[in-house]
Amino acid sequence: MAARLSNTTQIAGRLTRDDWNTVKSALTIGGDEDAWAKAFQDFFWQRVNLRYLEPIKVLHANGTWEGEGFSIVSIQCALIEFLAAARQGKKYRYLRAGQTLGPHEYNRSGELYREFLSTVQPFSASFDAAAAADFYQSVRCALLHEARTHNGWRLWVSGAAPIDAARKIVYREALQDAISAYVEAYGRDLTTDHALQEAFIRKFDDLTA
Repeated sequence: MAARLSNTTQIAGRLTRDDWNTVKSALTIGGDEDAWAKAFQDFFWQRVNLRYLEPIKVLHANGTWEGEGFSIVSIQCALIEFLAAARQGKKYRYLRAGQTLGPHEYNRSGELYREFLSTVQPFSASFDAAAAADFYQSVRCALLHEARTHNGWRLWVSGAAPIDAARKIVYREALQDAISAYVEAYGRDLTTDHALQEAFIRKFDDLTA
């Protein structure tokens, strides 16, 4: 069993498990929109921005066009999985022999990843199910496990869309734009969408467990 986080462990900037529990006590499903907007800004946005978006900006600003795209897209791929899991309020769990998944747990990220990219805007404008599956296997898994891409996929800087599935190109700046647009839309939707609110609470309960 994993060790429980200290109440002072920082989970979003300087905010801690205690801070989350205080905010959570004031959140109700379908409740005050301003409270949900503040929870998004303080916890979700701050966590994503400081741990993912700002580091990507640093790499981009100091790039030499000599390979930093692999680091940038690796971070983007890790972030996409967090966004997908947060949207559904799911937690990753490594299963040992004989164990089974509990409610809202997953141990195979491929299905979660593919469904998110192919059904959620703005990603679904570029990814159908087949392209999402190929991206997951040949870009996400290849980068995170082997620091390379597979099956002819290439990483380019700029393009009109996040990917060109036919030519097997990832355009990292357009992918970053899609990620930013998704996070902004998610923050707006969270203030009124009951399913997203329930998932948000589950996810941050997990992050502070």
